[in-house]
Amino acid sequence: MSRLDTHIRRLLAQRACLDALTAAISALPGPVVELGLGNGRTYDHLRERLPGREIFVFERSPDPHPACLPDPDHLILGDLEDTLPVAARRLPGKAALVHSDIGTGDAARNARLAAWLGQAIPPIVARGGFVASDQALDHPALRPWPLPPDVAPGRYHLYRHEP
Repeated sequence: MSRLDTHIRRLLAQRACLDALTAAISALPGPVVELGLGNGRTYDHLRERLPGREIFVFERSPDPHPACLPDPDHLILGDLEDTLPVAARRLPGKAALVHSDIGTGDAARNARLAAWLGQAIPPIVARGGFVASDQALDHPALRPWPLPPDVAPGRYHLYRHEP
């Protein structure tokens, strides 16, 4: 499979997962947290799917499409290892949804990052809230959630926070 085909499949899986979870959180209060802004595609998709819901974006070095830059109150700048542990003080409540799409092409780095995220994400997620991630996460409070039918296992990972 070409890299283009792989990229398209990943984006289709990401959209299907985010659409499923935005529907699942409709009655759950709390902000949405986006880990990594990139060019702003998923941020834009989330704000379209969740009008009126606060979305906080964590990004080390923002360079999105100009229409996809969060306002300064919703953009948390810096390395995740510095900003995510103190996020609870900045967020208006525990997150209904956390989306993390920050994997790299380096398998060892991804494994280290996923191990850290698995421990760092649960404290900011509401009971019954959800996590969508491009990396598999391991934490006893993060229970695997079924993927949409058109998403291959391992392409994306969904969890429900059940402490």
